[in-house]
This record gives sequence, C-alpha cells and structure tokens, in this order.
Amino acid sequence: MLAGGAAALRAAAPGRGLRSSAARTAMPSWVIDRYGLNEVLRFSRDMVLPAIRFPNEVVIKVHAASLNPIDLSMRSGYGATALNMKRDPLKLNSVENEFPLTLGRDVSGVVMECGLSVSYFKPGDEVWAAIPPWKQGTLSEFVVASGNEVSFKPKCLSHTEAAALPYVGLTAWSAINKVGGLNQKNCGGKRVLILGASGGVGTFAVQLVKAWGAHVTAVCSNDASALMKELGADEVIDYKSGNLEEQLKTLPLFDFILDNVGGSTEKWALDLLKKWSGATYVTLVTPFLINVDRLGVADGMLRTGITISSKTVKHLCKGVHYRWAFFMPSGPCLDEIAELVDSGKIQPVIDQVFSFSEVPKAFLKLEGGHARGKTVINVINKK
Repeated sequence: MLAGGAAALRAAAPGRGLRSSAARTAMPSWVIDRYGLNEVLRFSRDMVLPAIRFPNEVVIKVHAASLNPIDLSMRSGYGATALNMKRDPLKLNSVENEFPLTLGRDVSGVVMECGLSVSYFKPGDEVWAAIPPWKQGTLSEFVVASGNEVSFKPKCLSHTEAAALPYVGLTAWSAINKVGGLNQKNCGGKRVLILGASGGVGTFAVQLVKAWGAHVTAVCSNDASALMKELGADEVIDYKSGNLEEQLKTLPLFDFILDNVGGSTEKWALDLLKKWSGATYVTLVTPFLINVDRLGVADGMLRTGITISSKTVKHLCKGVHYRWAFFMPSGPCLDEIAELVDSGKIQPVIDQVFSFSEVPKAFLKLEGGHARGKTVINVINKK
C-alpha cells in the first residue's frame, strides 16, 4: 500500500474495541532512577505494564530495540529540562515522576492491543516505530506508541534487522527531505556531501540520497571506506588522512551537505556549497537542548531562536541556506522507508547484536564510539 493511503487509513474508526492484555501487571525493563554513567542502568522485573490512555495508541510487544547516541545523552541527563516540559507541560505531576525512566527509541515487534480509534493496525501485526524521547522507551517487554508513530515492518527484514532503522531513518529523513527539501523527483544528479557517514544516521543517509539518484561523497575514517562503497557512495574521503577542509576544497562544489559531526566543521563546510543555487547545509548538531538545560525553558528557547535566526540570515546573504534538523516521529515516513527497504534500496547496517541481559554492555559498546552502524538489542531472547 502506498504511503499516502497508509496515512489516510490511520484515521479514526468509531466502535473499535480494545484487546485485553495479559492478566499480569508487571514486566521486565531496563530503567534508570537517576542520571549518570553506566552504573545507573538497572534491570527491573516490576515495571508496570503500559496502558492505553488515548484512543489512538497501540501496545507493542518488543521483539528488538536498538541504541542511539541520544540514549547515552539521556542516561546522563542531557535535555532533561526540555523533555520534562514536554512530558508534563502544565506541571501537574511532581518531579519524582520522571523516574524510573526507560531508555531506547527503536522498536520492532508485534501489536498486542489497539485503542478505540486505531483502524490501521490490529493485534498480531508486525510493526516498527521510533518512540519520541519524551515517552517511556523500548528497552522493555512492552511499549506504548501513538498509531501515527507506527508503521508495518518491512517484510524482508527480521525484527532484529528492522530495529536498526527507525530512529536513524527518521532523523535522516527529517534532515534530507523535510528540512533539506530533497526527494525522489529533485535529487537526481545533485552533489551531496555526508559528514560523519559511518554512523547510524550517516549510513542511512548515504543510501537514501543514492536511491534518489544523487552523487554522494561520504566522509569517514579509512576503515569504513569499504562499507561506504558498498552502500553506494561515489567518493569516500578519509578525514584522518590530512586536512579535511583542504581535501574537500579540491572537489566540485556541493548542492547539499548533511553534517552529523558539528563543531568546527560548521565554520568552513558552508563554503563548499554552490552559491545562489538553492544549495543547503543541514546540521543535526544543535544547541537547543543544551540551552534549555543551562538557561531554563524561556531563556533557552530565546537564545536558540536568536542563534538560528542570525546564522540563517548570515549565510543567506552569502547565497546558501543554513538549517537545523531534528528527529521527528512519523509512521507515514516509515511507510515510505519500508517501501525503499523492501525494494532493496536501503539495508540496515548493524555493528553488533546484544541480548536483553547485556544492555549495559551494549551501552558501553556505543559509548566506545567508532561503531559501523547500529547496536541492536534482541529483547525477545532474554538470555
């Protein structure tokens, strides 16, 4: 079914009943009770089973999950102020209700229960989703998601494979399509540069723009160059082999740059774009959550608004577009990604798979850096 039809079918269907869940009331989960390093991770068998509170929600039995850098950041308390505001905007609950907190954003699993207005899914459907960071996460036996955040799992993938894609896929889709304006119709022949190409978002982004017909230049370390070629990159630049800025200046100018690295790259990367041609630089490294954590909600949002506005105007005067992008949960976008996966144009890139009992080891693996793809948790196999 086409993505447009899928989105339309997510509409309400009055009279749809709930399927009863198991009689037990507790489930196993990995949680944190405070922010900190890896020792704050705690395995619990007593987390309350998630309940449907709104008619558009579904309960998913988690077969597989995966870790993303945001899980490391959230474990340490990064973005807590903004996320707590989103969880409880009217401050109806006490701060203590923030914990215990379950991390994990990706899920591939099976629908167990549907809200009254959910018509697109039914119990037993195999689905995947990326759960927003202000909701309880997926390192658990069950998770609740909005029906608009969920999509049918690609038929060609196992749950373990599918769990590697939703969060990074939607982050890249947000940056490239929603913010950057590229799509299947206008991407052909464009020169695209991916900075930080060997991570989860990067490996997806390389495949996406290549599937849409772009000429792709990927920046990574030399030991990931073979992977980049396998994923379709036309040129691979080793950032360790010399001055990266000087290496890239020897190449023709680009139409689009996706920056997964941030830092000093922003100071020179926009000079690599074609001027006055609609060329766009999109960065996923933004100060929004840091500003809110440090300055509070009002001042943090004000500081962020001033920063993005000044940078946008500054670079627009130089003939290029400057943009920030963020992860956005979207079942309809996952529908489109699933079509690309099932047609063989995008494949998951998995660095290592851990069992559910090895979640702390998986966090340490991710924390070590230099992963080639995703760190996946096989939840259904708890040994």
